[in-house]
Amino acid sequence: MTSLPLVVAITGASGAPYAKRFIERATQFGVPIHLVVSDLGRRLLAEELDLKKIEPDALSGGRGSMVALHNDRDTGASPGSGSFRHRGMAVVPCSGNTLGRIAAGITDNLVQRAAAVTLKERRRLVLAHRETPLSAIEIDAMQKVTAAGAIVLPLSPGFYLRPRTIDDLLDFMVARMLDLFSIEHDLKVRWDEHLAARRSRGEDA
Repeated sequence: MTSLPLVVAITGASGAPYAKRFIERATQFGVPIHLVVSDLGRRLLAEELDLKKIEPDALSGGRGSMVALHNDRDTGASPGSGSFRHRGMAVVPCSGNTLGRIAAGITDNLVQRAAAVTLKERRRLVLAHRETPLSAIEIDAMQKVTAAGAIVLPLSPGFYLRPRTIDDLLDFMVARMLDLFSIEHDLKVRWDEHLAARRSRGEDA
C-alpha cells in the first residue's frame, strides 16, 4: 500500500535547513511530499541554501521523484482540495505573516488554502514557527490556530542529547515533526534511549 503523502510548505522565516532536513528525512522513511514554496520561501532557499530555483532532488537528498512541486499561486492545485487525501501538512519554517493569515482564515495563496483545507478536514497541521521574540499579536494567532486544531511547534531544539553538529540540532526538531505525523524513523532522539546509553557508559543519569 502506497504511503499517504505529506503536504509541506516553506515560507519566509529563517530556517531553510529545517525544511530541507525534514523533506530529506520524510522521503528517506518512505513518505511522498507535495511541496509548496511561497515567494519569500523561494528567497529564503536562495539566501540560506544557495538554491536559486526549487530543485526537488537537492531538497530531498536525491529522492526528487518523491516530491511533487506546486505553484503557490495555484490555489486550485491538489493540496487546496478537501478531496485530496494526505496525512497532514507541515509549514516549515512558518513565518509570523503566514501564521497570522492562517489564523484569520485568509486563503490568498496555495500555502494558506492548503492549511485552511487541512484544518477543515480535521487533518494534522503543524506550524513550525521559528521567529523570536513573540509579539502579543503572534501569541494571539497561535492561540487561534491551536483552538482550530493546529499544532504550533517552535523550532527550538533541546540540548540534553548533547548535540555536536548542526545536523544533530536539525534532526532533534525533525524527529519531533515526524512523530507528530506518525512517521516511523530511526533518529536517535528518544530521552529513554539517551538515558540508557549514558547508563551503559557508566555516567550518571
